[in-house]
Amino acid sequence: MQSSLSSARCFDTAVIHRATAMLTIIGLALPLTALATGKQADGDSSWEIGLGVVSSQEAYTGMDSDIMPLPIVAFENSYIQLSVPELSVKLPSYELSDSNEFNFSIFGRYDFLGYEEGDARILKGMEDRDGGFWAGFKTEWQNSFADISAKFATEAAGDSKGSSFNLAIEKTWYFKENFMLTPRLAANWLDSHYIDYYYGVRKNEVTVGRGYYNGEAGVNVEIGVLGGYVFEQKHFVLLDVGITSLASEIKNSPLVDSSTESSIALGYLYRF
Repeated sequence: MQSSLSSARCFDTAVIHRATAMLTIIGLALPLTALATGKQADGDSSWEIGLGVVSSQEAYTGMDSDIMPLPIVAFENSYIQLSVPELSVKLPSYELSDSNEFNFSIFGRYDFLGYEEGDARILKGMEDRDGGFWAGFKTEWQNSFADISAKFATEAAGDSKGSSFNLAIEKTWYFKENFMLTPRLAANWLDSHYIDYYYGVRKNEVTVGRGYYNGEAGVNVEIGVLGGYVFEQKHFVLLDVGITSLASEIKNSPLVDSSTESSIALGYLYRF
């Protein structure tokens, strides 16, 4: 999640992209704070505000890792869940039992993806790649074993015209009423439009050290763990660490010199 671009203008676009991606992971933790604090009954609404600090390393050659602070703003009730910059509208759920439930939602978000040619030396002479507005559908299966989610999104307004499909499984454990730990495993399919837009090299961008590249669809695989600590039922501190194994269709790009991307995020939330 993230907000207020004006306060982040001193950072390059790639840093904003990485911070947005990781704060979206923090956004996934917000429903867990309700469980951890014992608050959010049916029909209740809640606000969370806080601050996240994100550091991550992208695969683009010569792109440095950076640390970026960003505000966290979230709201949830029976009908919507807002985790800036994503808004979800909840659809009717289907409950098989107290520990077996299917949830459905539609969502829209703005992704600050992309780069400018000044973000790394390998990108010099490349045309800027911009983010866009994405929309999609999500389903979650919550059961006693694990939480399984499937999420399809497509760029409704933007230049990439890309689509993605994410399948994830995670399990949350609570310790001594105050601590939580959520490991996750996710596979993220990206279509050819997405990979070609962000990792391809057009004919007019070819140089001696940067050949033409037409990206194709591929699957990234991520493993990560989210840890949290709740105190006084209103304060929530979390730490998220993740590493992504990139699809070969991304690794083969002349813009890339790494097979993985890593990230770490630290956040504080105050729950109203």
